Amino acid sequence: MAEQKRDYYEVLGVSRGASEDEIKKAYRKLAKANHPDLHPGDAEAEARFKEVNEAYEVLSDADKKARYDQYGHAGVDPNFGAGAGFDGGFDFGDLGDIFGSFFGGGFGGRRANPNAPQRGESLRISLTIDFEEAAFGCKKSVTVERMEQCDKCKGSGCAAGTTPEVCQTCHGTGTIQVRRQTPMGVFATSAPCSACGGRGRIIHQPCPDCRGAGAVRKRRTIEVSVPAGIDNGQTISLRGQGSCGRNGGPNGDLLVTIMVRPHEIFRREGTSVLCEAPITFIQATLGAELEIPTIDGKVKYHIPEGTQSGSTFRLKGKGIPSINGRGRGDQYVTVYIETPRNLTKEQKEALKAFAATMGENNYEQRSRFFKKFKK
Repeated sequence: MAEQKRDYYEVLGVSRGASEDEIKKAYRKLAKANHPDLHPGDAEAEARFKEVNEAYEVLSDADKKARYDQYGHAGVDPNFGAGAGFDGGFDFGDLGDIFGSFFGGGFGGRRANPNAPQRGESLRISLTIDFEEAAFGCKKSVTVERMEQCDKCKGSGCAAGTTPEVCQTCHGTGTIQVRRQTPMGVFATSAPCSACGGRGRIIHQPCPDCRGAGAVRKRRTIEVSVPAGIDNGQTISLRGQGSCGRNGGPNGDLLVTIMVRPHEIFRREGTSVLCEAPITFIQATLGAELEIPTIDGKVKYHIPEGTQSGSTFRLKGKGIPSINGRGRGDQYVTVYIETPRNLTKEQKEALKAFAATMGENNYEQRSRFFKKFKK
């Protein structure tokens, strides 16, 4: 009986805190010393050898060792847990059905019927377009590789004139029950059927084109309509353009993520277009009519005299069209004064003469700055 057995740690001559390597080393030493081949006809040596093997079988197994440390010999008894409120046949799958009925989920979950219609895989690609193409929309062709239903077997995976056989191991469910002994009793869990690979059926004569898969990989060119106003990083979903489904399930989608090339002049913020334009000192001082680039082409805009560097002007309705088709944004043009270089001697003298005629009243910002500085 279990009560008459010696402590397994005592049998191997190790402490309860012994490491895995220490337990293994002690076992090898004792097993070799008491092996029946070295002691033919010695019943005591044979009994010690069996005792050493039994101790090592428990202490070398992490689960068994944990139960032994907590419950002693009773914890590794095959009948442990029976009669303690467990009938030895409790199925976690049943508990999953109970939880699922209340919360819409499962405890561990049950595998879906492998023969039920399954949606195909959705594919994701990126498409790079120009700034103007994103603003006004365009049509682009993309090439994708996707799984399509095999034309020869029509998705069955079977050679012509044959049909799949329902798996006799799992009876078409694709799963089998696996029972495990635990300290709390015997618990049953579901696992994919090894006989059919979880498919629920066995194809003895596979289709020569798809080799039993029911689908083949094909390269397709698909036209993508990019809507006006789309922004960098946004995704277009093409319904049903992904891989084919299984067992009559719908195709997946093709998800096209748009990448917009940076523009040399324009930047975008929402539906607004931003740009900077250089002007001369004379244009800023006297005012001028400028040619401003927009995504629609060049437009004329008059800046007033005395325009300061960094001033921003608004061009109404010259921004990005709204992606929902409701109007357009505006364009904002920030001007900055470009300081001339490579002046001739005469030009420098003329500027000095001009500067001599200027007073503090001609420079409002400069005047306010030095007044604050004096305070």
